[in-house]
Amino acid sequence: MRIVLGIVLWALASALAAQERAIAKQVVVAAPIEAVWKAWTTREGIVSFMAPAAEIDARVGGAFHIHFNPYGEPGMKGADDMRYMALQPPSMLSFDWNAPPHLAQVRQQRTFVVVRLKALAPESTQVTLNHSGWGEGGEWDLTYTYFERAWGTVLGNLRKRFEQGPMDWTEWLARLRPPPASAATPK
Repeated sequence: MRIVLGIVLWALASALAAQERAIAKQVVVAAPIEAVWKAWTTREGIVSFMAPAAEIDARVGGAFHIHFNPYGEPGMKGADDMRYMALQPPSMLSFDWNAPPHLAQVRQQRTFVVVRLKALAPESTQVTLNHSGWGEGGEWDLTYTYFERAWGTVLGNLRKRFEQGPMDWTEWLARLRPPPASAATPK
């Protein structure tokens, strides 16, 4: 009996250890699934809700470069060198992702995001986002906490994009724009 109980406890502990920490977010968007798909797979779509600039090549291995700071140096613009990993139009896409530039130690690693779309009605789409591949401790914990908040904002912006129109990045870009060279040099 003890051996059987030990095996059961070992199996349970192994199953719990195998469960990976992940971020799961969901939103319902007032738009047809095809329109939501385009929001995730075109430059215009990404700019309409996620970031002010992007390089998008919606194919497996294609660019999914999301530039939150288009004025930044290469490698410091945001998700500079991400790639689509899978595309199953119009219901699933996945891409790799990295930490923000201020978390330099973890930024060299990649995590994985899967976005699933499900038509609930002709003008309603459920969007489910799962982000996994996390390490443990230190900057990994900071990065996880950062994205736990950030993905909620991104999905909220996606919903707003279809309710109120595309994001206006004018103020965002004005805060990021470096001063003109003549203003930065004292006379």
